[in-house]
Amino acid sequence: MSGLVSIAPPIDPALLAAQKIHSLPVLVVFPHNQCNCRCLMCDIWRIRQAQEITPASLERQLSGFRKLGVSWVVFSGGEPQLNEKWGTLAQMVRSAGSRVTLLTAGLLLKGQAHFVADSVDDVIVSLDGPPAVHNNIRRVRDAFEQLSEGVRALRQIRPDMLVRARCTVQKANCRSLRALVRSAKEIDLNSVSFLAADLTSTAFNRAEGWLPVRVSRIAIAPEELPDLAAEVEQLVAEHGPDFESGFIVESPQKLRRIVQHFRAYFGQAENVAPRCNAPWVSAVIEASGDVRPCFFHPVVGNIHRGTFTDIINGQEALQFRSGLDVASNEICQKCVCSLYLQPPPEPARQ
Repeated sequence: MSGLVSIAPPIDPALLAAQKIHSLPVLVVFPHNQCNCRCLMCDIWRIRQAQEITPASLERQLSGFRKLGVSWVVFSGGEPQLNEKWGTLAQMVRSAGSRVTLLTAGLLLKGQAHFVADSVDDVIVSLDGPPAVHNNIRRVRDAFEQLSEGVRALRQIRPDMLVRARCTVQKANCRSLRALVRSAKEIDLNSVSFLAADLTSTAFNRAEGWLPVRVSRIAIAPEELPDLAAEVEQLVAEHGPDFESGFIVESPQKLRRIVQHFRAYFGQAENVAPRCNAPWVSAVIEASGDVRPCFFHPVVGNIHRGTFTDIINGQEALQFRSGLDVASNEICQKCVCSLYLQPPPEPARQ
């Protein structure tokens, strides 16, 4: 019996060496893999087997965070507050010199307000519309009300704490963006940002992706796109001071890219990758310990089988970065959550 073996050509060691990361400013950590919402646009709530980051597993990585100069850690998930030790994790990271942001659905904010105020530097809450719209998308009857009460509790403890909102734009809220901005102001949030719903990736517990019938519940259909475009233009026209002050984080041009994202999905426009260098300036550690270059690209290691620094500059990660062309990569072209930071200078050669 004979077979064909395909052997990839070796990569020039000099090219790999050029991909070594000396400074990693941003790190996203999932303290817990489950969630207490049942959001329309996410399947994380379907996870039945709980996994979480423990203080012991995090402790082993702190020296690596310091070595790489991690200056900002975002606790995401899943719902980070489902991890009973999440406050301890946050305080450990802060003691290592990093700013900590809590990204949360907000259902547990009120009950854990003191822990939040003591453990993190700022908070980002998921807000998907005015009350009825938000509750429908979250599929929790009083999700907006719980979120609002949580923000109020935080304000009573730390009045100056930054609490910002992030909205995922989709079919269920595409006509409610202006109402969302008003609601964000009413519950005393500091800003609001928008991103398009992810329709194509295998992130968010969608290992096989979504079938078309599921996408149709989230995607803004071609006949609905004029409504989204009109809502964006009215938002731009009516909220000029909010763009100038930064209350609305995105520029009008970036908001219009959300319309283009849905047009591209239906073949009405090209998928164009945003400017992004996330795999070179950030990483993601999931509750399982898996490490990814960003939310959407494949796993390059696991902190339970190696150190974070060894993973970030390991052979698999180096090969990934050396072969990644953001502009032409299909995953990057469909990305809804990009990051671009000025690359830190390389250390001087001795």
